[in-house]
Amino acid sequence: MERLIIHGDPGVRRDAVVEYDGEEKVLFQVTRNGDWHGPDEVQLWCIMGDADEREDYERRNFVPHFLDVTTADADEFDVKKRAGDLAV
Repeated sequence: MERLIIHGDPGVRRDAVVEYDGEEKVLFQVTRNGDWHGPDEVQLWCIMGDADEREDYERRNFVPHFLDVTTADADEFDVKKRAGDLAV
């Protein structure tokens, strides 16, 4: 699992599947920041991981402060599955 900060909004929400850096990852949590008093564009602060890490996320078997942090622009993502969709 890792923390991902997305600059801009690629249109994803919690439980979306994205391809980033050649790997498919699940967004377990998405927090939207910057709508009112933030930077010029919105930022999405996400917890991203492999599908097999879902149980660890749900049981909070991690320390959020110790997750590796990655930043990326919204156009660097290929959205494979939006939350609630069967396919994109």
